[in-house]
Amino acid sequence: MADQDKTTHFGFRDVPEAEKAGLVHGVFSSVASKYDIMNDLMSVGIHRIWKDAMMDWLAPRPGTRLLDVAGGTGDVAFRYLTRAPGASAVVCDMTESMLIAGRQRAEASAKADQLDWVVGDAMALPFPSNSFDTYTISFGIRNVTRVQDALNEAFRVLRPGGRLMVLEFSQIPNDLMQKVYDLYSFNVIPAMGQMVTGDRDSYQYLVESIRKFPEQEVFAGMIRKAGFELVKYRNLSMGIAALHSGWKV
Repeated sequence: MADQDKTTHFGFRDVPEAEKAGLVHGVFSSVASKYDIMNDLMSVGIHRIWKDAMMDWLAPRPGTRLLDVAGGTGDVAFRYLTRAPGASAVVCDMTESMLIAGRQRAEASAKADQLDWVVGDAMALPFPSNSFDTYTISFGIRNVTRVQDALNEAFRVLRPGGRLMVLEFSQIPNDLMQKVYDLYSFNVIPAMGQMVTGDRDSYQYLVESIRKFPEQEVFAGMIRKAGFELVKYRNLSMGIAALHSGWKV
């Protein structure tokens, strides 16, 4: 009964833990067909620069195996494979419609022999321990019901010497700039979501989920708690997003 009584946040709402995954699934099923377009519009294309920065720090090695969790339409996996000759990647996401949208992209056909698409839960990955050289998750971990469980799973599936890289929206360490960003986020993004996808509520949730995510130092502590070492982070665009890195030593 204790587990059944546990709650978590879904945006600014408190909901039973057992319900969050279904609610998140509903959000991403609703926006899957316009997900990439909305990413470009919301960030004015800057999300592409952030993902390239992620690859620059990650420096993918040839012949390695990537697991991209909450990988949706494959943006990060495509970048990884382009930079790492002979590498392979598994894109894992709980929302099948996101994976379908990814498989329909031109890059997917060009790299079909290097890519697998798997429906799965970040908190209970359907892969053996010590299976991957690299684990990435971009703008997805804040949607997980129990973030610590997802980090623990990342540690489990990585091989010794493997690396975790998380790209996530974060907190700007300047109160005035944070207020300006919040004004944009809460007033523009849901309206844009309504106009482009016909779904205001999903983008209202996404904005709220960003504000609920732990600040950089707190999240770095969670990564260490999962067992990772050499944990570091870098702020992007003044802290609108942050890259977190850790190694399974």
